[in-house]
Amino acid sequence: MSVATGRVLAQLLAQGCDEGAEIATLRAIVEEAGELGAMRALKRLGLADDGAAGDVAELRELLRAWRDAKRSAWRALAAWVARVVLALLLAGLAVRLGLDGLLKPGALK
Repeated sequence: MSVATGRVLAQLLAQGCDEGAEIATLRAIVEEAGELGAMRALKRLGLADDGAAGDVAELRELLRAWRDAKRSAWRALAAWVARVVLALLLAGLAVRLGLDGLLKPGALK
């Protein structure tokens, strides 16, 4: 609930109290209205049935698996790039040291 909504709610409660309603009655009305609004929102989202908790748990598990797979893919890519960079550095070092003959196919036979 935002600060502005909280202020409006407090003002309405104070007004109702000033006009003769008990604060406990007003708070109960507000609580029931909040619960009714929450249930309507859940129904609109399709999460008001008994299986909704299981569905949400499955979605969370699927999202966690997706994040793990994405993290693993990035790590594999980083490892591959590191290997390529190291291979290029070794090849450059071999050329620099005059060992470029070793880079030719069949040079070690």
